[in-house]
Amino acid sequence: MQSAPRTAEPRDIAALMQMLSGGQLAEAQQRAEALLRDNPEDGMLWKVLGVVLLRQDRDAVAALARAAELLPQDAEAHANLATELRGRGRLEEALAALRQCLSLQPRNPDALIEAAEIQSLLGRPREAVTLYVWALQADPTRRDAHNNLGNALMALGETAEAIRCYQRALKLTGDDSQVLCNLAEALRQRAEFEEAIQCCRRALELNPALSMAHNTLGVLLGARGDRAAAIRSFYEALRHNPRDIEALLNLAASLVDDGRRHEALALCAQAVQWAPGRADAHCALGRALLENRRVDEAAESFRRSIELQPKQVDARLGLAAALRGLSFPEQAEEACKEALALEPRRADALQILGELRADHGDFAGARESFERALEMDSSFAPAYSSIAHVRRMTRNDAGWLAGVKSLLTRPLQVETEIKLRYALGKYHDDVEEYDEAFASFRAANELTRRLGGKHDGPKLTALVSQLTRRFDAALVRTAHPRGNDGERCIFIIGMPRSGTSLTEQILSSHPDVFGAGEVRFWDRAWATLDQVGWESGDREARVAGIADEYLRRVGRDAGNARRIIDKMPANFLYAGLIQAVLPGARFIHMQRHPFDTCLSVYFQHFYNVSPYANDLGDIAHYYGEYTRIMNHWRRILPAEALLEVPYEGLVQETEQWTRRMLEFIDLPWDPRCLEFHNTERVVITASRWQVRQKMNSSSAGRWRHYEKHVGPLRHLLPDV
Repeated sequence: MQSAPRTAEPRDIAALMQMLSGGQLAEAQQRAEALLRDNPEDGMLWKVLGVVLLRQDRDAVAALARAAELLPQDAEAHANLATELRGRGRLEEALAALRQCLSLQPRNPDALIEAAEIQSLLGRPREAVTLYVWALQADPTRRDAHNNLGNALMALGETAEAIRCYQRALKLTGDDSQVLCNLAEALRQRAEFEEAIQCCRRALELNPALSMAHNTLGVLLGARGDRAAAIRSFYEALRHNPRDIEALLNLAASLVDDGRRHEALALCAQAVQWAPGRADAHCALGRALLENRRVDEAAESFRRSIELQPKQVDARLGLAAALRGLSFPEQAEEACKEALALEPRRADALQILGELRADHGDFAGARESFERALEMDSSFAPAYSSIAHVRRMTRNDAGWLAGVKSLLTRPLQVETEIKLRYALGKYHDDVEEYDEAFASFRAANELTRRLGGKHDGPKLTALVSQLTRRFDAALVRTAHPRGNDGERCIFIIGMPRSGTSLTEQILSSHPDVFGAGEVRFWDRAWATLDQVGWESGDREARVAGIADEYLRRVGRDAGNARRIIDKMPANFLYAGLIQAVLPGARFIHMQRHPFDTCLSVYFQHFYNVSPYANDLGDIAHYYGEYTRIMNHWRRILPAEALLEVPYEGLVQETEQWTRRMLEFIDLPWDPRCLEFHNTERVVITASRWQVRQKMNSSSAGRWRHYEKHVGPLRHLLPDV
């Protein structure tokens, strides 16, 4: 007959319990381990040892599991094991241990509440709700159960019932700062902002250092339109808890809304560093990078966010916007469609789809998308902005005008307000209300100046002087690279809004021409050369390397096209460098009346033009430096390398100037160039609407409508 397992004497257990209650944890552990050597099957000894280890914050799983095995009818042993497993992140195992406990004590409120908390952590709020209800049936006075039940109901979107739970919790114990914060969040979601703000302020009276309360108050103040106060609250939350990720991300979003892009970017980068596993942090970083025009990096952040949380819609839409900026329209459209599959009523997804259609010249489809976005959300400001830029506005657009004016009475993100004011300016220009148009454009530009830095006139002047000194006729003619001389490359240069996009569209309608768009390359190439020194080392090899890199980049999608067009207007700065690196390249210089050019720059919301574009005096300075360096290139570039095309001539005598341009780039005449408005290609510049219209000369001499406002430009044309 098998003997019963040996157990410790009751007095030994009592002594251990006395050590435990007296805080003699090390001694209790040594004594329990010694007793277990003689009594290894004593469940009570294992249970005591497990508790001793728990209180020392040491791994107690093995001891507690052994206790639960030896004491299968001891509900407390199973509960202790569950607590330790939960602390170690082993949630499903903890839940199994709690089921054992509850099979013995079905109305144990502590076990029910802990099981409910674990279900919430596992993302199963419906199961958590059931367990909290059972716990409250067992003990209706449990404040924590009422509060946590409210949290689970919030996760299910049942805010009205959640509010009642928080209110019951407060009735049981009086004011509690944590419960007040939870109640404030529930009230916020029901747009009961004033009551929610009162809850936050009461929570802060009770606990001024509660970061969560400052953060929630900031969200509420922002929703009420008080952005400055919201920002102060987020900063206060971070003062009390610098690693409050929610406050970091909320502050960053508010700073973006306030136009403080660089500050927001730093905060988002910090959030990702501290919480690399949070998808929302990577998404916020992507948004901040996009706002700061760092599109490649933004796309990577959005992709990382999607990896962490595949069903996140915001990241997919951010990725779509980035991919559009990177000229990957098919991938951008796919990201939008994936977002709409997850959330069919996302106005911002329809907005991006509309922009993509406009980029392809499908303006009817674009308008349909923008109008559908407004059907979903009548206050969706980006759709109003976009509608104005895909068609000519008329006085019949009274509903559009009323919607824009209504939006401009509300607190808006600075970037949103800027776009609306540019759109309003275009409306007034289209309907020939020129004073109102200029006032709107001026307001848009004044706001835009808040987002960017100040135009550094002396820096631009110094750059032009440096380039004209560096690239003289001798250098340009002798710095030839080895190999390909770049004869495929055609550069369309000039001021922005001088007809560069129109010219590219005309020439790209020829079957032997590929339009590469605005290729960002030569500014960085010059910066690198300037840093290492043009004369240092093996200049010929370095120049050849630049040529090869550029030709690989522009030739990537060009196929067998005989000519590749790079229409980055600001390449006028680097014509000498380009000629030195690619002696076979040719330049088409677009020229337009300086007043028309400068006003058109001022009236356009550019994505990546420097701050000179937002002040007529700064535009005049930029234009002056453009004129100075172009005069230099005229003197030193080979005559066969430069063709000057007047915009006014191109729009009035289109065929004549098109023939001259084709001759210049050694291509035969093709009548499709005169049907350029029907050419299917992606255009994402500000001129995408104009280049899809039949040629007309209405934009020539446009400045006369604004003659009273051109004072800062008059020195550009002294005889006016």
